Amino acid sequence: MQSEGVKFGGVIGRYRADAEAWWPPRVRPPAGAPNVVVVVLDDVGFAQLGCFGSDLATPRLDALAAGGLRYSNFHTTALCSPTRACLLTGRNHHSVGMGRITDLATGFPGYDARIPRSAGMLPEMLVPQGYAAYAVGKWHLTPEEDMHLGASRSTWPLGRGFERFYGFFSGETNQFEPALTYDNHRVAPPRSAEDGYHLSEDLADRAIEFVADLRHVEPTQPFLLYLAMGACHSPHQAPRPWIDRYRGRFDRGWDVWRAETFERQLRDGLLPESVELSPRPDWVPPWDALGPDERRLYARYMECFAAMLSHADTQIGRVLDFLAELGELDDTLVMVLSDNGASSEGGPTGSINDARPWNLAERPVAEALERIDEIGGPQIHNNYPWGWTVAGNTPFRRWKREVHEGGVCDPLIVHWPAGLAARGEVRRQYVHAIDLLPTILDAVGLAPPTELAGVTQLPIEGVSIRSTFASVDAPEVRATQYFEMFGCRALYHEGWKAVTHVSMLDGETASDADRWELYEVRVDPAECHNRADAEPERLQAMVDRWWVEAERYQVLPVDSSPFFEAIAREPVTPPRGRYRYWPGTGPVDEAAAVNVRCRTHRVVAEVDIPDAGAEGVLVSQGSGHGGWVLWLADGRLSYAHNFVALEESRVVSDVAVPAGRHDLEVRYEHGPGSGGVATLLVDGAAAGSVEVPRFTITRWSICGDGLTVGYSMALPVVADYASPFPFTGTLHRVVVDVEGETVLDLRAQVEQAMRAQ
Repeated sequence: MQSEGVKFGGVIGRYRADAEAWWPPRVRPPAGAPNVVVVVLDDVGFAQLGCFGSDLATPRLDALAAGGLRYSNFHTTALCSPTRACLLTGRNHHSVGMGRITDLATGFPGYDARIPRSAGMLPEMLVPQGYAAYAVGKWHLTPEEDMHLGASRSTWPLGRGFERFYGFFSGETNQFEPALTYDNHRVAPPRSAEDGYHLSEDLADRAIEFVADLRHVEPTQPFLLYLAMGACHSPHQAPRPWIDRYRGRFDRGWDVWRAETFERQLRDGLLPESVELSPRPDWVPPWDALGPDERRLYARYMECFAAMLSHADTQIGRVLDFLAELGELDDTLVMVLSDNGASSEGGPTGSINDARPWNLAERPVAEALERIDEIGGPQIHNNYPWGWTVAGNTPFRRWKREVHEGGVCDPLIVHWPAGLAARGEVRRQYVHAIDLLPTILDAVGLAPPTELAGVTQLPIEGVSIRSTFASVDAPEVRATQYFEMFGCRALYHEGWKAVTHVSMLDGETASDADRWELYEVRVDPAECHNRADAEPERLQAMVDRWWVEAERYQVLPVDSSPFFEAIAREPVTPPRGRYRYWPGTGPVDEAAAVNVRCRTHRVVAEVDIPDAGAEGVLVSQGSGHGGWVLWLADGRLSYAHNFVALEESRVVSDVAVPAGRHDLEVRYEHGPGSGGVATLLVDGAAAGSVEVPRFTITRWSICGDGLTVGYSMALPVVADYASPFPFTGTLHRVVVDVEGETVLDLRAQVEQAMRAQ
């Protein structure tokens, strides 16, 4: 890489004999600058890594901790996109417009989900200084309206400084059938689940490939690798042999697991001796109060989570092994963290299809028991019950999306043998996600830039924690930190924490009347002893300070009831009555595709059928977890609506489709209730109909699957065929006409967006 804007240092003559060539000097990073690897785990609670008290097998991360440092007072924002924004910019999430997830952006500066150019990201700082920069895995920092293939790439990874990207854009994806993007285009997984594919392995393969490609030609250039695993966000899917390793391991239940984990945490010095185990919440039943079938099912859910985490640990280990093979692991600054606390999105009984609560559908335990041996595999979108969530956040209260410690206190491992002498030690200094970027710059030997690409930069709001590398007694560099998520608010200040909880899903609204709690978290990190009544003046001062911080960092207005503001926004694409799609393109992201949910509509595929006949998908949207599809098989036209894998409404044409040019059509008439009637037509003539009792309300898929034309890219909507099942005739185009206003269930739509984090 060469410097730009450098004055030519040679001589320009009329002829070559009169000229003197000159090459601009190459930009080099500071001498001794390390490689940087940042590994982000998803929805992994404080207590779920072996080195943080768990009995789950994470030997590779445990080895990193044994060779480096564990930070047991590290904090995040309680949610995915906001934490990642903090990590990559070094600024608070509201400061850069990521007050919530990208799916719930609102029209206020702290919440518009558009990280400004004035908040440069880490690769935008390092690449101009001679680094290579690669992003692999989950992104989820692009606004929903810019995720489709027709959008600007300015907020995609390559638009924000990374030079290569391989991963997925949404909050979650099927680990066996992921919705993948390679650089700036969509790709299919390199092999099928039947051939042994799993996303965690694929991400490790790509990370190794990207670094190897660099080392083939640049043996010393340092690199930044941002490796954001899909694990352990739901669906908790893992190869079957990994699940089998955990059979029976959780039969004693979450109460015993939690107590034993807490004892290990105390033994390992992760927490102050004064800490107590927070009480099990009233809404989580005692394990012993459950029936035998419930215990068997809930244990299986946890077996799948554990398998997914252990499997991911092994894949991360493969990347570390490659760095060791290169001889570079010791001089690589490795940071491993989780983006928020363990997730409660599986609800009280767990889930085998997280699309169901989005669409206000039931989650029958009996069905999950019948399919218990499928849990963890490609056909099931499983999520554990919230008893395991509480256990995963031991010893803390509450969970992801909330700002009690269970939502915001997460594991952090730092490993850099060449840069720190400590081995296997614990650090209790208060640290926030915004502090990691300035720490990396400090380790590299760079000052935060005041300008990037001609844009004046916002101040870095984090502080380097490099001083804590050397000493357990190093002073804290962060005295104060605010928190806000969906109206839940907190302030940390010099060992104390004020916090108030607002349940958005229960209809609670943030106000001045909210009851704040007060904890001395330096001795009571599990928030067991509320000191609000004992120290009202301290509490009031902290509440007042929270409002000062909120104004300073663009948090206002506090909004705990986004059901109308967050979802009732402008459509991602211009609304219209007719949509036209051509074969072979896409997939078209669901937010950008035609919205036929609970609306009268007609879908027409214009085809030519050869004399030998044809088969294949004409148009499909969603996946086996919920969706609709129009396809041709055995000479007949078929349509199916899959309501979150609970109800399947299908119709096959009562006439065969002959050779020649045809319009193959399905018309759906939405009724006064939640369903309607779907009718097949061949060249305008009715050819069969079916009643659809419940049409999908909110969203087809939860894994980033889109609309495809002429093939299926995801887990098939129905089991009649295997993807991609391409159409073997000539498909000219598909036209979709929609009538009436879009039907919005605002509560359901906010809940689905939150559940995808």
